[in-house]
Amino acid sequence: MKTQLRGMFAALITAMEDDQSFSPERQAKVTEAVLGQGLDGLYVGGSSGESGLLSTTELLDQQQVVAEVVPQGQGTLIAHVGAPNLRDSIALAQNAERLGFHGLSALPPHAYPFTDGEIINYYRALSAATALPMIVYEVPVRTNRPLPFEVLSSILQLPNVAGIKFTSQDLFKFSQLKAAHPDKIFYFGFDEIYLSAGALGAHGGIGSTYNVMGKLYAELNRAISAGDLAGAQQLQDVSQQFVGELLEMGVLPGIKAILQARGLNAGPTRAPLCALSDKVTQIAQRMANDSRFAPWLIDHC
Repeated sequence: MKTQLRGMFAALITAMEDDQSFSPERQAKVTEAVLGQGLDGLYVGGSSGESGLLSTTELLDQQQVVAEVVPQGQGTLIAHVGAPNLRDSIALAQNAERLGFHGLSALPPHAYPFTDGEIINYYRALSAATALPMIVYEVPVRTNRPLPFEVLSSILQLPNVAGIKFTSQDLFKFSQLKAAHPDKIFYFGFDEIYLSAGALGAHGGIGSTYNVMGKLYAELNRAISAGDLAGAQQLQDVSQQFVGELLEMGVLPGIKAILQARGLNAGPTRAPLCALSDKVTQIAQRMANDSRFAPWLIDHC
């Protein structure tokens, strides 16, 4: 199972109807197209999927749609189940297990200033709720607090915890954790500097821009594995240029606008995220036709 969990995973976006309700039909088309870029799997229901703006029922429905679209053996599915409360997190985790997902992941609880002990106990209870391997999540830009090395190390030692999604620029802590837990899986979550963690032995990546540039990140990972530093640097440079321009639009509205420019309607983002303005649409169209990016972008649908 640990070998299966390694690789490059799109942090799957959530498709909406024009009125911002969840769209099962659009989600199915998005899911098929994103996975079809040569990625190893999908990370479903995370921050890139606007999970903080969705109800638990919608997240359960999204899991169902993705499980129906991705046949067994065609891709690895990791369900993000980090809800604001443990009860909903367990419900999401158990539903994912029932649907045949291969792994789970969860943000640490962050709605309040929880103690280190409360965070450890949250992961203990959640990882015990199913037989699926758990991927913990270090992302200070979302939780507003980096977890200390000792806390992350304690969580990584819990039963059923298989690894960590590390979305922090503290690569020294990343290396320390990897050295202390050589049997765990280490993903890196900053798309624009994936090469840095890849050179330090990351086992894969989970990223937002993989939704539209999955072919590039799959090739970047292959270049790192082959020891092709020059090739990896060139690919990472394209990624950085792309992310730099994407930030002008806002990451999630921008990704949806680029999908639309490539012929795939994922709908709008949900308020209070910015709507798809004419300016965003124009920038996305320009990026979709840019010779730097076009060869790597998701195919027309």
